Amino acid sequence: MAGGDNEKGRVCVTGGTGYVGSWIVKKLLEDGIYSINTTTRTNPEGKRDVSFLTNLPGASERLQIFSADLDRPETFAAAIEGCVGVFHVAHPLDFEERETEEVKTKRVVAGLKGILQICARSETVRRVVYTSSISAAAFSYPAAGHIDEDTWTDVDFVRSSRAFGGAYFITKTLAERAAVDFAAELGLDLVSVNPTWTTGPFICSHLPYSVYVAMSLIFGDDGHYKHLKEASLVHIDDVARAHIHLMEYPGAKGRYICSAVEFTIAELSEFISARYPEYKDKMPNEE
Repeated sequence: MAGGDNEKGRVCVTGGTGYVGSWIVKKLLEDGIYSINTTTRTNPEGKRDVSFLTNLPGASERLQIFSADLDRPETFAAAIEGCVGVFHVAHPLDFEERETEEVKTKRVVAGLKGILQICARSETVRRVVYTSSISAAAFSYPAAGHIDEDTWTDVDFVRSSRAFGGAYFITKTLAERAAVDFAAELGLDLVSVNPTWTTGPFICSHLPYSVYVAMSLIFGDDGHYKHLKEASLVHIDDVARAHIHLMEYPGAKGRYICSAVEFTIAELSEFISARYPEYKDKMPNEE
């Protein structure tokens, strides 16, 4: 991916105001080898505060911010123009299921296909790194004894189980399958990243949902820490670095699960209580 003498060209990060997207922007700026375009959702009621991005070291020289809307994928064209790579991170996060699964899936897949078409037409984009989720691999019946990159979530099982966040799991699964198939049809090099629960520091202007869930034992929020009964965590820095590595590594192909540690809620409770005894009273007494 050639650029000038001291950089590798320009890349686009969609969804740069989100948790993962903003951290990828931060890491790319720290590396100093790419110029970066990123997108933020259009806000008709007023200008969105993106100072947490524009104040990053190197942003004034290397970062450009564009408004774009997944419901109008053509609005991403300006941000993708001239880029050698695209990190497609943007995805609506709606665990409260304000939209039906069908409506959300149609929106996400239509936006995704439109963005991939722009990448294919650009004649400059050499790879797309697509941010999927472990939720696109981890849910099936009977439960898979081993989850790997060949494992796909069974959307019919998720529908029948009526699990919390089920529409999100289904949408991520169907969107990733659509991304893989459509990229192949377009002759576009696409690699997927499937992170588990992602936690760590954040620079975006809101508390990321996955960080809240990871800290729900400390908050004493049993409505959310039940999702940690058996789970896997990964640090945001590792997730961002995985994206960048997969953009850089010539041999990257297919899907890559990004996870660091598996645990039960009892093990997490014991870990927190031992190191931070001031939170011990908030820990659950049983699984």
